[in-house]
Amino acid sequence: MNDSLLVLANPIGPTCHQGTSSCFAPTQHEWLFLHQLEQLLASHKQADPASSYTVKLYASGTKRIAQKVGEEGLETALAATVHDTEELTNEAADLMYHLLVLLLDLATIIGRLKARHTK
Repeated sequence: MNDSLLVLANPIGPTCHQGTSSCFAPTQHEWLFLHQLEQLLASHKQADPASSYTVKLYASGTKRIAQKVGEEGLETALAATVHDTEELTNEAADLMYHLLVLLLDLATIIGRLKARHTK
């Protein structure tokens, strides 16, 4: 205990003598899942529309995807007004999923939020 120095860096290769990225147990922030989902969605963009809802949604075009974002946004707001936490969670998840399909670039959105925060 108290015998380690933690350095946050972007390594070029493994940093542990065992060839792993860290000597410590791997930890991942739960928000990393959004990045992983964004990558998965990108990989589905050109697949066969019969293979999944996501691919079918991409094939339907931006107008339909934007419509789904609007629908899910309204459903999220309505769930909030009746204080239904379970439904709010479900609708917010649907909204975020459809936003990712529409935008497919969280880094740009995060950058904009950071810029607004620093003003």
